[in-house]
Amino acid sequence: MWFERPEAGTQALLVHLVEADSSAAEFTELVLSAGLVPAACIHVKRRSAHPKTYVGSGKLQELRDLAETCEAELVIFDQDLSPTQERNIEAALERRVIGRTGLILDIFGQRARTHEGQLQVELAQLQHMSTRLVRGWTHLDRQRGGSGRGQGSSMGVTGTGETQLESDQRILRARVKHINQQLDKVRKQRTQNRRSRVRADIRSVSLVGYTNAGKSTLFNRLCDAHVHAADQLFATLDPTLRQLELPVIGKAILTDTVGFIRSLPHGLVKAFRATLEEVEQADLLLHVVDAVSAEKDHQMHEVNGVLAEIDADGVPQLLVYNKIDLIEEVPRVDRGADGLPVRVWVSSLTGAGVDLLVGAISELLGQQVIETTVHLEPHEGQLRAELFALGAVLAEETQADGTMNLQLRIERASLERLGKRLLSPATLQAIVGTEDI
Repeated sequence: MWFERPEAGTQALLVHLVEADSSAAEFTELVLSAGLVPAACIHVKRRSAHPKTYVGSGKLQELRDLAETCEAELVIFDQDLSPTQERNIEAALERRVIGRTGLILDIFGQRARTHEGQLQVELAQLQHMSTRLVRGWTHLDRQRGGSGRGQGSSMGVTGTGETQLESDQRILRARVKHINQQLDKVRKQRTQNRRSRVRADIRSVSLVGYTNAGKSTLFNRLCDAHVHAADQLFATLDPTLRQLELPVIGKAILTDTVGFIRSLPHGLVKAFRATLEEVEQADLLLHVVDAVSAEKDHQMHEVNGVLAEIDADGVPQLLVYNKIDLIEEVPRVDRGADGLPVRVWVSSLTGAGVDLLVGAISELLGQQVIETTVHLEPHEGQLRAELFALGAVLAEETQADGTMNLQLRIERASLERLGKRLLSPATLQAIVGTEDI
């Protein structure tokens, strides 16, 4: 990684905007997760941000005085700051300043263990820092083994007439391109693996939820696995896949992914696309909810927002209310008007209700397979190719005019995903309206 992180144990002054969606407690927990020490927290009430310094001059002086009093080396805002605001605040406080995105990226940088995870975090960091190249980037010169500005240069102009800023931008673009090429290879391999599972009729289930909802503990309980689980934000970063045995359905694949949080940086979501495609392509999402949290409704809303951002909002969901061992709830399955499970109450720690969850997963997956015949025109070859790649074609009959009749056995969600892109609404409705088998 190219980016210097604050040392563990660094004293930090926290600036929390009262009107922000997140609580001061969650903000503090983020800071602690980064290995920093909250020296003090100041709450700011401001309806509109100052374009140059986010807060007004009076509040800026108050921050400076408090930072000196508590000996804070770092000031962290629970909001994103523009590059200009960040530089101006640093100049006024004479301390390093980071916003919410920078803090979350730092945590992700610490948590990434696999090469893929590290690449994705670095990509997000590079994209975030690309607008902040005007300061503190001489370390890139060391990365490329260059000679830097040199004593005879003026305003950071290199020997070739290229300014330091232009040089850094060029290096950054080259690194971003290289990382994207590496991640493209990861995406292609994951796509191939998913197609192999579909051809083998192996269903895919993904765990999603707000960070620290207990996804990894539930994952371990369901799969008898040993994924790292801790009572901290973003304990799990790298995706983990394990086999899950289900009654009637048989073998399935369960995926544990990174937890979501309010204002999850868009660049981070984009960078983690290779990982999050496992969620987008799943047959069923287990949306794990911290049943103890007073903010669970807001947290569910945030999770659904990220799912929409990655085009996974159409994947069927089963709500899993976790941690019932901490409240007066009993294991149970809540059903919708159609009689299907919509919510399961469990304790991933004690195992209470997990058997009910396994049964609910099997019941929902069993409802998702449809058998139908679709008529394709000659120009719909792309849809035909994707249906074959999914292993969904049982038989094919080609007519003299080039049209094709395909007999399919396919998950409803998979067909709907294809249909939204390649079929007319009327054709899609006719197909997905077919009776389940």
